[in-house]
Amino acid sequence: MASFAIEEFVGDGVLSGLIPKFVAAGWDDVPTLKMIDMEDMELLKLTQQQKEALELRTYLHDRSLMQYADRMEASKATLNELLSMTTVSLSSRFGMKKGHVSRFVNRENGYSNPKPSSCVPPARENNVTETSNWSEHNSSKGSLHSLKSHLKLNPNYDPPTAKAVLDLKLNDGHVFKGIVASKPAYPRLCGWIQPPPIVNDVASHSSIANISVQKLTPEYKVGVQRLLENKAPPMKASDLWNNKATVLLCIRRPGCIMCRAEAHQLYSRKPIFDALGFQLVAVLHEQIESEVIEFWPRYWGGLVVVDQTMGFFKALGGGQLLKDKFLTGFILNSHARANYKAAKATGFDQNFKGEGGIKGGMFIIRSGRGGVAYQFIERNFGDWAPIGEVVEICTRIQVLFSDPCSEKLLEEVHKKKTMKLPLLGFVEINSIKSFHTS
Repeated sequence: MASFAIEEFVGDGVLSGLIPKFVAAGWDDVPTLKMIDMEDMELLKLTQQQKEALELRTYLHDRSLMQYADRMEASKATLNELLSMTTVSLSSRFGMKKGHVSRFVNRENGYSNPKPSSCVPPARENNVTETSNWSEHNSSKGSLHSLKSHLKLNPNYDPPTAKAVLDLKLNDGHVFKGIVASKPAYPRLCGWIQPPPIVNDVASHSSIANISVQKLTPEYKVGVQRLLENKAPPMKASDLWNNKATVLLCIRRPGCIMCRAEAHQLYSRKPIFDALGFQLVAVLHEQIESEVIEFWPRYWGGLVVVDQTMGFFKALGGGQLLKDKFLTGFILNSHARANYKAAKATGFDQNFKGEGGIKGGMFIIRSGRGGVAYQFIERNFGDWAPIGEVVEICTRIQVLFSDPCSEKLLEEVHKKKTMKLPLLGFVEINSIKSFHTS
């Protein structure tokens, strides 16, 4: 278990009465609270026991082992003391399963939030003007002050001015570039089963702007109510990103363990996307109330909308739904089976309710009429957009708004067919398809 409900995260121990204090100080969702550091704990005047409890719960949440949090906290043992215990002790004292013990003692396991080294509180460094490379393996936690700094890539960056410049360029007929991406997919059964095709162009803004969607849940905050009880009216999809750049995660089936794992690992990085000025939205293609309740906020704390016309899912396939069957798409697909095995290791629950053959993916959409910057297609069941790639694209979008020279950079990338991603080095554009007009 690793729910994003803050009440479940703090549990029934020494942190249970601190939720109002956390919320008042801006630590109002689980991913952000997990990034608290010692200095911020001191500002909140947490006791040593409370600090140790927060450290323990963060560690357990990263490894989906929150079912042991209350018992471990009640033992009053520190995290280091717990990690030094034998397998027999952990099993006998806390009822921990053997597989869970292995996950618990593996310090490299889990979803640790990376942060750029330039993210430092203004009080500690006042002249931060650009971000350094992102390190996916950096386990150090940032502070709330650093998140609120919004990772400005240009000291003169001004959102209203940038939006006005973008609008002028769009009115002049300027066309921005986008990336179509996917994981490799190969023929199966000696070529009798061909992989699904991949589109050459990202979806145009006009093809997705008027898709009718309906909000099913709000963004999770303490005490917020689900919208399922009061049905929200349909809205145009463009209203989602009209004022804020958006990462749209199109989910094949919310009960699928691979979909849950992808949603969870993406939302775990919410502080990064907050700092970059992006909102996270999950898109479902069918509404099953019990599944939405199970999915939010346990595996996803962002906004959830339903696209019953499947407009976004069709856009991923260039106007056609990308569908596959259980036998051909999973049993006979080693990549899909490997994806399932990786998701199974999270320990998440799963069910088989709903339509699971319609493939999903991801859109990264600029605010206003900026269009699609990145489109990831789920060619094999359980394919994820690499989180480092997603963060890099979001960072480059901010550069595009703040730096007029960035458009030249994109054109050069288009010509050279390579781009440098901090997490991936120089990447062949062919491996993530290529730049195309949107």
